[in-house]
Amino acid sequence: MIYDLCVIGGGINGTGIARDAAGRGASVLLLERDDLASGTSSASTKLIHGGLRYLEHYEFKLVRESLMERERLLGIAPHIAWPMRFVLPHHPGLRPRWLLRLGLFLYDHIGGRKLLPATRTIDLRADPAGKPLKPGYSTAFEYSDCWVDDARLVVLNARDAAARGAEIRTRCEVTEARREGDWWHIETRNADGTTQDFKARALVNAGGPWVVRMIDRSHTERPANVRLVRGSHIVTKRLFDHDRSYIFQNADGRIIFAIPYERDLTLIGTTDRDHESPDIPAKASDEEIAYLCNAASEYFAKAITPADVVWTYSGVRPLLDDGASAAQEATRDYVLKLDAAEGAAPLLSIFGGKITTYRRLAEEAMEALSPLMPVLKGKSWTATAALPGGDFPLAERGALTARIAGRYPFLSSDSVARILATYGTCAFEWLGDAQTMAALGEDFGGGLTEAEVRYLVRAEWARTADDVLWRRTKMGLRVDAAGAALLDGLLARLVNEGATLS
Repeated sequence: MIYDLCVIGGGINGTGIARDAAGRGASVLLLERDDLASGTSSASTKLIHGGLRYLEHYEFKLVRESLMERERLLGIAPHIAWPMRFVLPHHPGLRPRWLLRLGLFLYDHIGGRKLLPATRTIDLRADPAGKPLKPGYSTAFEYSDCWVDDARLVVLNARDAAARGAEIRTRCEVTEARREGDWWHIETRNADGTTQDFKARALVNAGGPWVVRMIDRSHTERPANVRLVRGSHIVTKRLFDHDRSYIFQNADGRIIFAIPYERDLTLIGTTDRDHESPDIPAKASDEEIAYLCNAASEYFAKAITPADVVWTYSGVRPLLDDGASAAQEATRDYVLKLDAAEGAAPLLSIFGGKITTYRRLAEEAMEALSPLMPVLKGKSWTATAALPGGDFPLAERGALTARIAGRYPFLSSDSVARILATYGTCAFEWLGDAQTMAALGEDFGGGLTEAEVRYLVRAEWARTADDVLWRRTKMGLRVDAAGAALLDGLLARLVNEGATLS
C-alpha cells in the first residue's frame, strides 16, 4: 500500500504529528529506529512551561504559545500532567525585584491563564519554602507552571495514533528515502537485520538530533542546520519536604530548577552545552554535575556535592542554528521547512521545538501539508481530545485515586499514586479483577509486577528492560540488579512468544 504520510522519528514531535494526521483520516506510518522517546523526549526537565527566562530573549510568541498549550495539556492528560508552584528567590546582586515582578506579571497574563493561580510574593523567613534555603534569602515570588511525564506523553500520543489507524514501528531505521514521482520510496532496516520497503505520498522528518542526517538520506538539499545543545540533570535524595519547586538564578545569567521527583528524590537541572554529534551518547560530564551542584548550593543551606547524586540523565536538544553565540541563547522555538517542488512528493522537516508546544507544532505541520494533501484538511481536533487514560477532569484526580485504592486495597498508597500518574483510567486495563498482589504475578521490585510488564509489551511497544524501567516508568530507580535480571528474562520470553506483542 501507499501511506498518505510517513513520519520518521518516535519522539514527541513525531508521535504528535502521527496522532493528528491519523485523527484526520490519513493513513499514517511512523518509523523509529530505537524505542519511542528513547532520545531527547525522555530527557527533558519534565515541565510544561512557557519558559520564564525566554522573556529576556524577547521570545514573546514562544512564551505565549507555550502558556496557552500548558492549560490544554492539563485538559487532555491530567494523569501525567499536573499544576506545580515554583518559588523564585530574589538574589541580591542579580536581577532586581522589579524586573522579576514585571516578568512574572507578563507570564501571568500573556497566555490567557485560567486554571492556574497567579503569582504571589512570599516571605521566606516565615514560609516553609524558606526552611531549606540559606538565611540570606528573605523574599521570593511564587508562580504557576506544570509538571509532565515526558516519555509517557510520547507513548500516549503513539497509542492514540495507533487507535486511530496509524501503524507504529519501533526498532525500524530508515536507511534511505527517495522520491519516485509523487510518492516516496522508503528503505528500512529492522533490529534483527531484516529490511523492508514502504511507500508514502508525503514524508515528515521528525528525526530530532538526526534531522539533518535524515535530509541527507532523502537526497534533498538542507534548508537549515541544526545546533545540538546538551541538557544534563542530576537527581539527589529529597532536599526539602514540601511539594513546591524552586527556580534559581545563577550568576552566569542561566537558571536551574530543583523539583520534587518520584516521591523521595529531587531533580535538579538543566545545563546548556554544545554537543558535537548525535551519535555521541548524551551523558552528564563531571563539569556539568559540578555546575549543577554548585548552582544549587548557592541557595540550599546544606551544600550539595557530586557524592549526593544518585542518578544523572542528559538529552540533546536539536535547535535551529540561528547563529547565537552561546548555547543558552539559541532559540527554543520550532521551525518547519517544507520541500515541495511542483509534482514532487513533499518533505517536511522539523527543526527545534520544546515538549510544551508539540501539539501546536503538529497542527502547524498539518497546515503546511494540507494544501498538497486534501486528506489533511480536516478540522483541528487535538486540543480537547483526551490522551489514553486522561478521560477525566483534572479536578477529579483525587476521586480517581480513591477509586483505584478502593478497588485494589492491597496496593500501597505509593503504588496507587504511581499507577494513577502513569496510566490514569487505563490502569484498570491491567489491574483487572486482581484482589491480591500475588494475582499480578511476579514482583520485580518497588511494586512493578508481571501484569504491568505484560501490559507494556502488549499495548505500549516495550521490548527491553530499559523501555520498561526508564521510559514507560521510572522504576529503574526502585528495581535492583536482581529484579532487572528477572525482568530481562520475562521480556525475552514475551518477545519470543511474539503473539503477545501488539
